[in-house]
Amino acid sequence: MDFALLQITDRIRAALTDGAPLRIRGGGSKDFYGQSLQGDVLDVSTLRGITNYEPSELVVTVRAGTPLAELEAALAERGQCLAFEPPSFINSSSGQSTATCGGMVAAGLSGPARASAGAVRDFVLGVNLLNGRGELLTFGGQVMKNVAGYDVSRLMVGAMGTLGILTELSLKVLPGAPAEATLMFGDLAQQQALDLLNRWGGQPLPLNASCWVRDDTTQPAREFLFVRLRGAVAAVEAACPRMMADVQAVGGDAVRMDNAQAGPDWQACRNQSLPFFTAPAPELCLWRLSVPQTAPALNLPYAQLVEWHGGQRWLWAPITAHTQLRELTAQVGGSATLFTASKSIDTGEIHRFSSLSTPLRHIHQRLKAEFDPAGIFNRGRLYADF
Repeated sequence: MDFALLQITDRIRAALTDGAPLRIRGGGSKDFYGQSLQGDVLDVSTLRGITNYEPSELVVTVRAGTPLAELEAALAERGQCLAFEPPSFINSSSGQSTATCGGMVAAGLSGPARASAGAVRDFVLGVNLLNGRGELLTFGGQVMKNVAGYDVSRLMVGAMGTLGILTELSLKVLPGAPAEATLMFGDLAQQQALDLLNRWGGQPLPLNASCWVRDDTTQPAREFLFVRLRGAVAAVEAACPRMMADVQAVGGDAVRMDNAQAGPDWQACRNQSLPFFTAPAPELCLWRLSVPQTAPALNLPYAQLVEWHGGQRWLWAPITAHTQLRELTAQVGGSATLFTASKSIDTGEIHRFSSLSTPLRHIHQRLKAEFDPAGIFNRGRLYADF
């Protein structure tokens, strides 16, 4: 065990003795996400570096505190990428991202291509972690076929650090697509866009990402659907005129964008820096509605941005809308998350995440008791009681 790991292990054991909670922190880019921040900060950014990279095997092993930008730069040099496009959440003041690879897995957030490429958990092959007893545990490995026992590695995705401190990760990577195109369709209502996306989703088209948004800055307001295609050159080129004709047939406009223009827009969508993600009023919160792709347009009086490929619909609504949003999403088989709220907003007893069913809550509690019996890691970050 190296010096950085020894220091972290000593902090865990001291906290265990004192009964003091610890707040795990890599780069702090997702401090806004989750229920609450409690305990003394345990900085894991010292666990840094790519320890193994086999481009021919499409596998990389990286320490948890490694900056996400550093990993993505190394992959790009070999024409490879993290296909699930994790958000970096660029700092508005510095223009830089402090996101780390450990935080990427712990938060479990994926970008616009999730439905076509897969989510974070689909790319996690193995993890090393320190549990609440200060023990270093290893799960999974560096190959796809790790079939013995429970898939604990992927259990850590989205656990928000409540089960342990990730120290090292093995991830599957993919080569970049040979061809890419972005189509912009104008004057499509949300339900029209959803109908087209569901129809295209059942066809052999190289769909990769999509974004529907209403632009209220124009007079009159206009509604746009952006679709990104990725794949073989022939497949992309054949799909473009076919999809454009489908839109024109229902009265919409269709334009193929220049990739140099579309690329930064997709990065902004991934990092939630599009104009839509700027709070329109200080009393509004950003909500993420996770619903099936086949769910109809939701009858809500709030502006929305729809990522059909991520099964996500974003909107700005007051904190008082929480019951309406959660009941409506539950009716279509989904859930609502209070993603961000201004510090001036009193969220009171309202949970950031939708409540768990009784069986799921018992499973969560048993897992917490097994990995972190004293409850010292990220107390209250996922749910108020664990």
